[in-house]
Amino acid sequence: MKKAKGLILFLVMSMLLLIAVGCGEQLQGKTKEAGELVVYSARKEKFVKPLLDAFEAETGIKVKLLTGDEASVNKILEEMNNPQADIFFSNDTGAMEYLRLQGALAPNDSKALEVIDAKFRADDGSWVGLSARSRVLMYNKDLITEEEMPKRLEEIADPKWKGQFAITRGGNGSMVAHVAALRAVWGDEKTKKWLSDIAENAGAITKGHTDIRKAVGAGEFKFGLVNNYYYHQQLYEDKDNNVGVIYPDQDGMGVFVNAAGVALIKGGPNMDNAKKFIDFLLQPEQMKVFAYNSKEVPLHPDVEAIPEAKKINEYKIMDMPLKEIGPVWNDAKQLIEESGLALEIK
Repeated sequence: MKKAKGLILFLVMSMLLLIAVGCGEQLQGKTKEAGELVVYSARKEKFVKPLLDAFEAETGIKVKLLTGDEASVNKILEEMNNPQADIFFSNDTGAMEYLRLQGALAPNDSKALEVIDAKFRADDGSWVGLSARSRVLMYNKDLITEEEMPKRLEEIADPKWKGQFAITRGGNGSMVAHVAALRAVWGDEKTKKWLSDIAENAGAITKGHTDIRKAVGAGEFKFGLVNNYYYHQQLYEDKDNNVGVIYPDQDGMGVFVNAAGVALIKGGPNMDNAKKFIDFLLQPEQMKVFAYNSKEVPLHPDVEAIPEAKKINEYKIMDMPLKEIGPVWNDAKQLIEESGLALEIK
């Protein structure tokens, strides 16, 4: 009897040991499967971090974030032989397409990408836009009416507007992308002349768009050339918020719409996790979070935008796939510099 009890106890203990080992292997496997994700971001951390935290909580994948600016493009190119990151968050599709052309991005055939119009993503899926950054004219309603405002970008080159508006420095990422797009529509000579004229006309040339929205809101200038979400941001200010917006060229070429988006870095150390992250970002609830945090407009027309924003299908935009900016993105700065518009504020 004692031998029988001993045998039963041995068998029970063996089974418990096997179960424990199996559970340990499963836990180890889960940890190994979860792994990590390394993200380079040209976007402000406050716009990206909520999404990274949500992804980490849902998947168990540990996310490492390094924020900077569009100089991340050079960092990615420098690391091509030994990639250190998996994902690039960018404010500019021109920069992402430039990276693709340089061979720094990896293709992605995920079906999740199809929720975004083809004009806002790479042909090979290596980058995809998430939210619109439309170039608009924001104006102070106390100084000028909607009827009096210029309705086309070409008009602000007219000397009659001299000193009455503000623009950013030429090296601002949104300005560079805008110029690259105008080159595709207008050609180099017309674009350079327009840049030269607005540089001469502008009442102020600022480092960034925040300076413009605040100056227009405070009545220092009648209007300014900004991305649409700066207008939305000014509306949320406690004061100086009596501002309006013009979506220019609605009777012509349409508004230039750049996009904030995400790119898949070729040879990144965590490729599978990177693809999971992109699929995660393209879920409607995540696109809404992304757009609400930045006050931008989702590129998926069925995803809710902030109440003050027009949806992407409610205004005429340039009929040009954003991938066409890539080939001219890198030397757009040279054209800007040649026009006389300073790349930097000294």
